[in-house]
Order: sequence, then structure tokens, then C-alpha cells
Amino acid sequence: MAKDSLCAIVTGSASGLGAATAEILARSGARLVINYSSSQKEAEATADVCRKAGSPEVLVAQGDVSKDDDCRKIVAAASAWGRLDILVNNAGTTKHVAHADLDGLSAEDFQRVYGVNTIGPFQMVRAARSLLEAGAKASERPSAVVNVSSVAGISGVGSSIAYAASKGALNTMTLSLSRALAPLIRVNTVCPGYIDTPWFTKGRGEAGAKQVRDSVVAKVPLRVASTAEDIAQLVCFLAMPASSNMTGEVVRMDAGMHLIT
Repeated sequence: MAKDSLCAIVTGSASGLGAATAEILARSGARLVINYSSSQKEAEATADVCRKAGSPEVLVAQGDVSKDDDCRKIVAAASAWGRLDILVNNAGTTKHVAHADLDGLSAEDFQRVYGVNTIGPFQMVRAARSLLEAGAKASERPSAVVNVSSVAGISGVGSSIAYAASKGALNTMTLSLSRALAPLIRVNTVCPGYIDTPWFTKGRGEAGAKQVRDSVVAKVPLRVASTAEDIAQLVCFLAMPASSNMTGEVVRMDAGMHLIT
């Protein structure tokens, strides 16, 4: 394998931001593991797109990141490469509940959301650590972990209190892991604002999703609804050698939403 040939895993990459991230990495010539939990057809389609975009090897691995055995299985898909340069922890879930509706969330809801959004990234990093360290030694630069969080984890907003809390925990974990894994592995996090993907349609229906989109565009200073590709560009910057001296950063990309008073 060429010294500069990147090897990457992107969790939750069957569609949306994960798929957009995988495609950009494919254009750079990275070998990829596409991961899905239940959307096999979409994952296979994403894999085909990545092959056409220039990836020399694309593997598809089923797995629920809330389960440690599945995380180890996802990482094992890349073991033949003997290294990893990039791990993007993108898989996420939520339950759409108004924040004032405290009875709308059960302990089981919290456990499921935390299991995917917070424990999942930890388990993926733990499973991938030895391969990421091997990648760093082979390339003579730190390997990269990029966590996909949310502005919900900074501001306590979003689809539910459980979701916001899980992303806040992920942001804090980024700081802990960036200290613990240096100097061979660097860890950064992206906090998107609204992204124009099917995420809101699944949770709120077509009409509800349009209402959210229109409200965001009307309020944010840049007057745009970010696409998956917009956010994926930032994810890939943090994953690639151009950001090799960055670690422990939680980077917000919300079209200026945080500027609204």
C-alpha cells in the first residue's frame, strides 16, 4: 500500500452527512469502510458512488455502534489494510420530543440515544485505536478521529433534551480523548446547525421539516440551509493531513445561528 494512501471508516454512512463525507474521502483516493445499521440498500448505493468517485477499495460493514461487538466487527473490516488514518464517528439517533415535555422521554429513550451518540463513538475509538496508531506510525503524522456532534450539545437545543445532552457529552469526551490519545491520534468534533437532510422529515414529516427549514433560513445571518455536502467539507478537512496540527477542537458550523440574540 502506498505510504500516502489513506484508510478510513465512516460510521452511519449509508446516507446524509455520512455518505457525503465518504464520497469526498473517496475523491481523495481513500480506502473506505461504509457502515450502516439497517439501511443496507442505501449503504451499497453509497459504496458504488464512492467506487466511481475514485476509491480503490470500498467495503460495507453492518453494525450498530451502541453494541461493542458490532464496533469491533466494523473495525475488523479494515484489518486487512493493517492501518487506519481516519475514523469519522457520524452515526447518530434521536427521539423528537418538545423540551418542555419531560414525560415524553423515558430512561430507555435516554439510554438508546446515549448508546448511539456518545457510547458508540467511544467504543469505535477503543476498537480502532491500534489500527489508528499503526496509521500514524506508517504516515509519520497523527491519525484523525472526527466526531459529528451538534450545536444542540453547545446550546441545549435540538430535537430533544436527550439528544442535546448526548451531544454535549460527546463534546466533552472529545477533549478527554484528545489528551489521552496524543500524540499518535488527534480528535476533533464538528457541531453542525441545521442540515437539509431527511433527518427532520423522518422525525416531523414533510410539512414539519419544511417549517423547520424555512424558519432556519429566515433567522440565520447567512440565510442558508446547510447541505450535507457543506458540513462534509469541514469533516473532511479535520480528517485530512491539512489539519494535522489540530486536536481537541469543537468546531461549530451553523450559518451564524449562534449570533442570534
